[in-house]
Amino acid sequence: MANRLQGARSPYLLAHAQDPVDWYPFGEEAFARARAEDKPLFLSVGYSSCHWCHVMHRESFQDPEVATLLNAHFVPVKVDREERPDVDAAYMRALVSLTGQGGWPMSLFLTPEGKPFFGGTYFPKEDQKGLPGFKRVLRAVARAWREERQGILEEAERLAQALWRSLSPPPGPLPQGMEERALEALERAFDPEWGGFLPAPKFPQAPLLLYLLARAWQGEEKPRHILRKTLRAMALGGVYDQVGGGFHRYSVDRFWRVPHFEKMLYDNALLARVYLEAHRVFGDPLFLRVARETLDWLLSLQGREGGFYTALDAESEGEEGRYYTWTREELKAALGADFSLAERLFALGEDLGERSVLTAWGEEAVGRELGEGFAAWREGVRARLLAARRRRMPPALDDKVLADWSALAVRALAQGGRLLGEGRYLEAARKGAHFLLGRMRREGLLRHVWREGSLGEEAFLSDQSFAALALLELYAATGEWPYLDAARGLAEAAWEALGKEGALPLPAREVEEGALPSGESALAEAFWRLQALLGGDFRERAEALLQGKALWLGRYPQALPGFLLAHRLLAQGSELAVPLPSPLWEEVRRLHLPLTQLVVGPAGALPGLEGKAPGWLYLCREGACRLPVDGLEGLEGELLAVYGRGF
Repeated sequence: MANRLQGARSPYLLAHAQDPVDWYPFGEEAFARARAEDKPLFLSVGYSSCHWCHVMHRESFQDPEVATLLNAHFVPVKVDREERPDVDAAYMRALVSLTGQGGWPMSLFLTPEGKPFFGGTYFPKEDQKGLPGFKRVLRAVARAWREERQGILEEAERLAQALWRSLSPPPGPLPQGMEERALEALERAFDPEWGGFLPAPKFPQAPLLLYLLARAWQGEEKPRHILRKTLRAMALGGVYDQVGGGFHRYSVDRFWRVPHFEKMLYDNALLARVYLEAHRVFGDPLFLRVARETLDWLLSLQGREGGFYTALDAESEGEEGRYYTWTREELKAALGADFSLAERLFALGEDLGERSVLTAWGEEAVGRELGEGFAAWREGVRARLLAARRRRMPPALDDKVLADWSALAVRALAQGGRLLGEGRYLEAARKGAHFLLGRMRREGLLRHVWREGSLGEEAFLSDQSFAALALLELYAATGEWPYLDAARGLAEAAWEALGKEGALPLPAREVEEGALPSGESALAEAFWRLQALLGGDFRERAEALLQGKALWLGRYPQALPGFLLAHRLLAQGSELAVPLPSPLWEEVRRLHLPLTQLVVGPAGALPGLEGKAPGWLYLCREGACRLPVDGLEGLEGELLAVYGRGF
């Protein structure tokens, strides 16, 4: 019998629509019933590509006995964390405060006012390996609610008040030396043998890598060492899909060998940029290949209308990683005579079980042996394995479109099209941008989620700020002003909406920037870029956003890399004015200049182009320009003088 999720938009919620659990979507109806019946709520938060969410679904939420307990004693609420990142952020912070750790599925018990008092992540149905069984947990919480109500309410109120205080510090001046302290902390956590940061599990942390790349571009040796080791280890490890391109979500071990197999749009959009920029910094052909393959994987997630789908599941045929792993017999059947050499490429001698995760740890040795023919041979092997893999049951696709994640893909593809001169990437970026602005914008704001023609109501800061940066990258790639105008409109709308708390009983703010940059740091970067292009008070707004995080930047700056990057742009960033028409434009837009905003258009059409003659290039900072140059050699000299680094 269908429950109240049958009309949901989210594939994750729809997967629970036939559960015997009487699920409610997150909203006033659920809270009103909890108040009317004097019951606590059980809040379950997950997402469609989450392996342990599927396990708990099969074990508990489809079980009649568990459903009877939930329905009798609680008001059950199911949330897709990707559809409601505000709910996820608010309650994840509470879960970490309660238990010291977080993760998905998130399982929390709330008062009828929505304040949490007990929780965890995955609970097995029965007691198992030191974990309490979910049935036992439900009975214990129900008994505590009957017998210890007053203490529960008091503790829930204390937690809520503490979270509001801790996440609402006053703004202040930025601490001195925060970038140096951030690098020192990263050095302490760095794994010198395998790259990344200990302890395992290891996540790519793309915002942090992008920040370090800006420092590496300027020639700083410590960031260069961290990046070189980390990016090569990730690219050659099992966390990278050696057959289909793109990255899995994280590695369960320190060696980047065995991944958690879900593949997320946001990870790959950000990591495509990481490897694009790393190739320009280090010149490593491995980085260029990984960037291209990851961009191609992004294209595979673009829908016919232009939006980008959210994720591929971690499991297929009921088994995590089944689609991506291989037996020796499967590899032999697909590769024939090439198997023996491929066995060395994929380092199958270090196999961890019956089915192997493919690495490329043998790439250097096999590459030396094959010489110039290695690239073509590897592509042939990859094509045959991909064809064989496509005959398997694929992981499920989460086909909802999220505005902020799609914007990350648009930015990556626009940057790829610009730096690589690849028209197909640029056209995909245009198509994605037009979908965002045409199908997902209502009353000036991008709405967060779209699926099968249905647009949600929620609009978040990250939707506007990520899209503004994507549009600014499209402007830099094309010189077309409508993208600049649209970026300004979204950034202004985001500024107007900033700080307006919703109806949640907890603050829906994230402090740390792990897998994603925050909406506020992205907005600070967008404002810096708009200041370079248009003048006005955009710089003051960017500074205010950083000052709002002064306390956290003083305590653990390494956890806020998006803000550190915005700070570096404000402190050292420059503008490169290219008045049109210019014979240099095609060459200039292919340059990777991470601390410089391109200002392109007809002479005098923008504040940064006033008084500048076509055919010349002007490197400026806040309107103060160095001597104009008439070629790339002269521009490189100016960059060397300012940054100590050329192209």
